[in-house]
Amino acid sequence: MNDFTVGDTEFLLDGRPVRLLSGALHYFRVHEAQWGHRLAMLRAMGLNCVETYVPWNLHEPRPGEFRDVAALGRFLDAAREAGLWAIVRPGPYICAEWENGGLPHWVPGHARTRDERFLRPVQDWFRQLLPGIVSRQVDRGGPVIMVQVENEYGSYGSDATYLRWLAELLRAEGVTVPLFTSDGPEDHMLTGGSVPGVLATVNFGSDAREAFRTLRRHQPGGPLMCMEFWCGWFDHWGAEHVVRDPEDAAAVLREILECGASVNVYMAHGGTSFAGWAGANRGGGELHDGPLEPDVTSYDYDAPIDEAGRPTAKFWALREVLAEYTEGPLPEPPPPPASLAAPAEARLTGWTPLDAVLEARGGAEVSGPVPPTFEELGVDRGVVRYEVTVPGPRQPYPLIARGLRDIAVVYVDGERAGVLTEEDERLKEPVAGHARVELWVESLGRVNYGPRCGEAKGITGGILHERQYLHDVRARGLRLDDLDDVSDVPFQGLDGGTGAPGLYRGSVTVRGAGDALLELPGWTRGFVWVNGFDLGRYWSAGPQRALFVPGPVLREGENEVWVLEFENAAAQAPVLRSA
Repeated sequence: MNDFTVGDTEFLLDGRPVRLLSGALHYFRVHEAQWGHRLAMLRAMGLNCVETYVPWNLHEPRPGEFRDVAALGRFLDAAREAGLWAIVRPGPYICAEWENGGLPHWVPGHARTRDERFLRPVQDWFRQLLPGIVSRQVDRGGPVIMVQVENEYGSYGSDATYLRWLAELLRAEGVTVPLFTSDGPEDHMLTGGSVPGVLATVNFGSDAREAFRTLRRHQPGGPLMCMEFWCGWFDHWGAEHVVRDPEDAAAVLREILECGASVNVYMAHGGTSFAGWAGANRGGGELHDGPLEPDVTSYDYDAPIDEAGRPTAKFWALREVLAEYTEGPLPEPPPPPASLAAPAEARLTGWTPLDAVLEARGGAEVSGPVPPTFEELGVDRGVVRYEVTVPGPRQPYPLIARGLRDIAVVYVDGERAGVLTEEDERLKEPVAGHARVELWVESLGRVNYGPRCGEAKGITGGILHERQYLHDVRARGLRLDDLDDVSDVPFQGLDGGTGAPGLYRGSVTVRGAGDALLELPGWTRGFVWVNGFDLGRYWSAGPQRALFVPGPVLREGENEVWVLEFENAAAQAPVLRSA
């Protein structure tokens, strides 16, 4: 048993000063069979601690429906076996470039405030989650040394009553290790996000000395810590791939450590946002209220340990700095996981249209005067088909999906009429009545940061024909999770590919299974499953051009593959290549 405390100037372990050299690694973005390897990579980089968020929406997709909450405990056990301490950041909000910042789509009331409608489900969730953390605290022989209160709250709000309530809840449920908050190194953020009596830490990617000076104005004593040292960054669909020079990152890390501070490298290993869990940002500068910027599936983050778990040039540069602050020689990196031995092309043999997929695996149809949102249909990640009739006879008028979030493929009388987006809600060609209109709307990821976190998805402002609202809307949703099993979907034979949207089924024969990349040349936008495991979204918009396939997902010989394409399929089949 150990005693980890916050001293006047340093962290103390059993009364002795200790510096935390931590790295972020999200258990939910790494296949469980590869946790041990990734944790060993952290040790080899010179780290003594691992940090992870906990995504509430992953573990409670519907109210009271809890899924594998024990996964966090298994990860913490793996951290202890790897010789690492652990920092846990349970939220309830986590940001993390994760769908809705980790908040469930169904969460009621004013999120991240003292609204009782929000606090009640938070309390229920924490009572499910916290026993697995409490039992693994360092004073009980486990690895957990600190637990965070909320996350970067000062970037969002100023409800001090809510933050105090959350800290008190953590204590009441048995958290005895030190609590902390983390915010940007700005006065308004530290003012809004700090809790009296709770250690404040700061997040930044550069100018360490100035960041710590700002922190000291708000917290004269206690250890200095950068809880998120941004050594890389994330990517958005349709934008350029972001990279950071390894030597630049190493120089800032050195500056942090020269200040006598502890550090958490964010991300040490990013992993992958499988199954459509990637979030989205809003552009528009500091207000984060502009155009939607959905995050790509890969969360490689230009991290020192890449998406496939291999050391990069940044790994070696940071390791060189960290080695100066550790006792004894660092362990060598473990051998990388096996990669796919030889390329393999999938053979697609079946196809079924989206309507048939919806009929087999979709939710119940809802009819009403206005389009229901995804949230009202119980759809977190997936697609909703909206149907409406343009009465007639009437002359052609513009058709508008007002308040569209996020992208819609539109059909008029069964013929494709165009693709609408939030920035372009009007069909290019007017629609005459009488006509039957279908809009297949996909969520590209809920906003995970800023004032528009929690906004609804779907057609949120109505369907307009000229200036007239079209009522009597029929809607039916398809959740991604409901496609993990397609045994009851009626497929028809595929001769050379249809090119049409729909669900494609086939197989790929693997020799020498291992980590792989799945390429879909010519395909437009959709999702891929291998042996029932959802790899995430692909999109020809780039910059991501292939999906990471963890080796444990593949098996020797034949593997099932199905592809859900929303726009245009390609004649060329998906191809597996070595990672």
